[in-house]
Amino acid sequence: MQLSEADRTRVTQAVTAAELQTDGEIVTIVARQSDAYHDVGLHWAVVTMLLALALLASVPGLPDWLHALVADPWSGPATPAALYTIALVVVTAAFLIGRYVFALPALRMALTPGATKARRVRARAMTLFRTAAEQRTRGRTGVLLYLSLAEHRAEIVADAAIHSRVAPERWGEAMAALVLAVKDGRPGHGMAAAVTQIGTVLAEHFPRSDNDTNELPDRVIEL
Repeated sequence: MQLSEADRTRVTQAVTAAELQTDGEIVTIVARQSDAYHDVGLHWAVVTMLLALALLASVPGLPDWLHALVADPWSGPATPAALYTIALVVVTAAFLIGRYVFALPALRMALTPGATKARRVRARAMTLFRTAAEQRTRGRTGVLLYLSLAEHRAEIVADAAIHSRVAPERWGEAMAALVLAVKDGRPGHGMAAAVTQIGTVLAEHFPRSDNDTNELPDRVIEL
């Protein structure tokens, strides 16, 4: 899923129209993904390794059977040293296989817990907000609308003046419109609808003044 040229135009026009009614400045950013989640893949590889060790411990005769596959049949029963070596080889192989399998981006994303995705998207949004909008307007009236496509999650982050006067719950309609459209595969429509809702809230608390200027770009930023 990605934005088309028509989507980019739609979002830019929505920002321009919303800012005609308010001193607030809306910044829109769309990212393909907020994090690579390499640590999640590593965690699942460790789980695979531990499951392999648990299998060796829970299946009677399995270590001896593995030993018989590679040992001289005249050498007698497996010694403790041989069994430990087999266990080491098995868990190492399980870890390496798991590390390779869970390096696949789609699988890694599917196995990442929702709470982890939410935290990473929020953290990325805050970082981008500090770069793109925070304290970059005279009245500290910047708002970031951030959409992370791979996670199907979005964040709205407001500058100090807005945050002090607008409760976070007021962004609920904007978030609902965005998430619904993204689930339907229409991220551009969702972004535009969310921008319109944000503009309505901003116009209520920060109506446009005569000397208002456009301080931040209207175009959607893609990462």
